[in-house]
Amino acid sequence: MSAYALAHLRRAPVHDEVLEYLERIDATLAPFGGRFLVHGGTVEVLEGDWPGDVVILEFPDLATARAWYGSPAYQEIKPLRTRHLAGDVILVDGVEPAHDSSRMAARLRRNTAR
Repeated sequence: MSAYALAHLRRAPVHDEVLEYLERIDATLAPFGGRFLVHGGTVEVLEGDWPGDVVILEFPDLATARAWYGSPAYQEIKPLRTRHLAGDVILVDGVEPAHDSSRMAARLRRNTAR
């Protein structure tokens, strides 16, 4: 099952170190089968407040996403971003292709009825 790294990064002036981070991050993803799905595209806020940009990376599974984040190659470049961009980063499992929200609701109803 695919897993995702999601970053909500606050906007900040462009810095040379952030540009270097961008130049180097793809090489850290390749050994882990990671790829960008979203990288700073236009954000249209429909509910709530979203000050900043979105980055979504896809990995084959959660263990691989964790291995990428903890890898020496990524840890080496991470400070180039974190020194200049505040934000939140999470890893999350995706859903199976046959995911059905109504079945999920039924399971939740059964579990809360006990």
